[in-house]
Amino acid sequence: MTTDSQAQRPFLIALALGIAAELLFLANLAIPAKPVFDEIYYAEAARTIARLHGPYNVEHPLFAKTIMAGGIMLFGDNSFGWRFFSTVAGAVVIMSVFVIGWQLLGRVRPALYAAIFVLLNFIVFIEARIAMLDGYMAALVLVAIVTMIAAARAPADLTRRWLLVSAVLLGLAVGAKWTAIPFVAFAGCAMIWLKLRGNRTYFAGVDLLPGLAILGLVSIATYALTFAPAFFYRYEPLTIATFIPHQFRILAQQTAPLPVHPYQSPWWSWPLDLRPMWYLYEPVEGVQRGILMLGNPAVMWGGLIAVGACLYAGVRERVQPMLAIALLWLGAYGMWALIPKKIGFFYYYYLPSVFLGLAIAAALEHYVEPRFKYASEVALVITFALFAWFFPIISAAPLDSDQAFLRWMWFDSWR
Repeated sequence: MTTDSQAQRPFLIALALGIAAELLFLANLAIPAKPVFDEIYYAEAARTIARLHGPYNVEHPLFAKTIMAGGIMLFGDNSFGWRFFSTVAGAVVIMSVFVIGWQLLGRVRPALYAAIFVLLNFIVFIEARIAMLDGYMAALVLVAIVTMIAAARAPADLTRRWLLVSAVLLGLAVGAKWTAIPFVAFAGCAMIWLKLRGNRTYFAGVDLLPGLAILGLVSIATYALTFAPAFFYRYEPLTIATFIPHQFRILAQQTAPLPVHPYQSPWWSWPLDLRPMWYLYEPVEGVQRGILMLGNPAVMWGGLIAVGACLYAGVRERVQPMLAIALLWLGAYGMWALIPKKIGFFYYYYLPSVFLGLAIAAALEHYVEPRFKYASEVALVITFALFAWFFPIISAAPLDSDQAFLRWMWFDSWR
């Protein structure tokens, strides 16, 4: 029998992970004090929202930038203010990975390892310390997955409530960045698949069509509400009549041809860690500093093997949790083959990279640990060692010269 203390343990671990991640992300957050990479757009957009001045950076919806505006109002119009809530989003990502791992695998240990692998995979760390949109979108999508799993398994009297929460979160995620749109469809497909299997225990309190209606209509309504600040702009305020045309304006901006960028990369190259990008590499306050948007090689490359192992276990051995993990990665990554973006960048791989941690933890426990007891610990030590080695050029730490970056350049394509 499960005691109350045992039932609370995963949530206390999730909270401890979130606090630890938040403290890590906050360290020297304000350095550099000037905007880094695309912060020049998003910090300015947040500033205009805080002042309710007028439209800016209209190619993306408002919600993530509105949260950044809250940081500016709380902590001032400075680098700490722009970035603070990015750290919170990053901590939520780590907590959510743990909870998803616990929900799917049913055990604390692999869920904990999954969260730590994600924390040490550079990408969440870097995005949690910069005022960009992807971290907010990812955090909201991951919490929506948590609540969607809860809705699927909830008693009949709680199913609708969890489903409503999930729909709201998905709407907010789309309001942060449109790349969350496929996850609304994925949630609907998951409900259809589970319902059509004929197992009445899934989404027990909601029939299929009403459930899909909740997902679709509530997420759309929530998305629309994220534009509320724009209705109060002093210049060019949004109106009910211009709301729909504004969505087509976003679409036109999203699909417009863009000039060639030195750091652009095709979607197929992202899992291989072939073309990272420098967010910063220049003297800051008299000291050379750098931020290289790169994935931890142990997680990036090992994660691909792990996804394959999860897919094999799911298809050939009918291990449903491992199949679910493989499908999460395939859905989050595969959509980029279809999204009509003219050019791509490595940081678009943010959300797919999160699911690599879950895949590694699941694959190690299922296939490797029966033969080698300490496989997860060895993998964690390797991952941590690489995190520590690369830390100076993912954290804007002081470097000893303008050529210091060379010691971390494993391949010419990383320069």
